[in-house]
Amino acid sequence: MARRDPLARPEKLIPLVYAYVAYRLGSGPDADDVTSETMEHAYRYRERYDPAKGEPMAWLIGIARNCVADLVARREHVVDEPLPESATEEMEEQAMRRLSLTRAVARLDERERELIALRYGADLTARQIAGVLGLRPNAVEVALHRALGRLRAELDRDPTSELRPSTSGAVRF
Repeated sequence: MARRDPLARPEKLIPLVYAYVAYRLGSGPDADDVTSETMEHAYRYRERYDPAKGEPMAWLIGIARNCVADLVARREHVVDEPLPESATEEMEEQAMRRLSLTRAVARLDERERELIALRYGADLTARQIAGVLGLRPNAVEVALHRALGRLRAELDRDPTSELRPSTSGAVRF
């Protein structure tokens, strides 16, 4: 029986991996490097993919999680990039919203940050997240609901935040 190639459609997978990584690290060179490292690792070890353990996307996100953790462990500190001087008022507002959200997400615990990154960064469903984390889909839904509640509370506590979560739990920019 021929094994299914987990990387048969990389054009569909790479943007999802990048979205997850960028959600965890911010877009830019680090996200590019970690996405490349993830795909390189996946290509090198694709014969180890076991379809019985989950979808190819879950397998790739698992690799990406390890690559993100490795990068974070190597970092000595995080340096915020200054806004360009030519930024317009609209860009400044968007940057302030993003910073408010980043601060609020940073105040969550690691598990909550991971859940939010998997759901909104990688755009995975609760069932897919359950496969990545080895949990039941219902447990993921409950944990996501609680994480979004904590995120809403953090945003409400931030006096500089202009973000207001919608009733559906999604944060609007």
